[in-house]
Amino acid sequence: MKKDVYEMVTDRIIEQLEQGVISWEKPWGGVIDGAYNRISKKPYSLLNQMLLQHSGEYATFKQWSELGGHIRKGEKAEIVVFWKLQPYEEENADGEKIIKQIPLLRYYNVFHISQVDGVEPKEIDLNEFEPIEEAEKIKTEYMTRENLKILEKLTDDAFYSPAFDYIQVPCKEQYQNVEEFYSTLFHEMVHSTRHKTRLDRLETGVNTHFGTESYSKEELVAEIGSASIMNLLGIETKKSFRNSSAYIQNWLQVLRGDKKFIISASSKAEKAVKYIMNEQ
Repeated sequence: MKKDVYEMVTDRIIEQLEQGVISWEKPWGGVIDGAYNRISKKPYSLLNQMLLQHSGEYATFKQWSELGGHIRKGEKAEIVVFWKLQPYEEENADGEKIIKQIPLLRYYNVFHISQVDGVEPKEIDLNEFEPIEEAEKIKTEYMTRENLKILEKLTDDAFYSPAFDYIQVPCKEQYQNVEEFYSTLFHEMVHSTRHKTRLDRLETGVNTHFGTESYSKEELVAEIGSASIMNLLGIETKKSFRNSSAYIQNWLQVLRGDKKFIISASSKAEKAVKYIMNEQ
């Protein structure tokens, strides 16, 4: 019997998983949420995000100076805290000297780019892409039919909000390939079919928080659904499919690596895709 696209996609995902660990790569870039260091581009810790007054670029006095910047007179520094292990010596019960370490909270001063003259904010690296007509048609028709808002914006977050029934994804220009934008978009569109006014996959009385079994199962549904739409439209790339497999592998670990969950998720994904494509 001839296999349908959903079976073929599922079989190929399982085949990739059997080849070993696959590294997932976040398909978008260009934006760092919150406060981060201008030089390393790394965001500060959650504690420091709470301490710092602004989002965006920070650096030390020395770092700004090396970039040709000048801290304006009267500007006050903010602090970034970190833990430093301090070794100390003590004797054990046998009278032997042993070295132990105690964590001590330290800090250093930083300045926000708004306090600096002579340095411009770092430009965001964006790419220009032509939209894929067939993919845009599916998105627009689904949005209109379901009265669903889809926000494309400069952000580091992609999600579907069941409470407010809307989707947010990073804009196309943040991706290395436009196909990866649509893969992300379709993933969130599949999530949106779980709403009670659609396919109602929301489980009552079950913990659905991040990292739980229920959450993981839903992630499998969304990614298999996305991979299926990409295949149906003929816009799947080797990289987008491999990244989908890696994403599925990550969530499958929460489900103890049991591939039977892929088969179960595939059935739900098929229903979601048909709902999005209005093929019920």
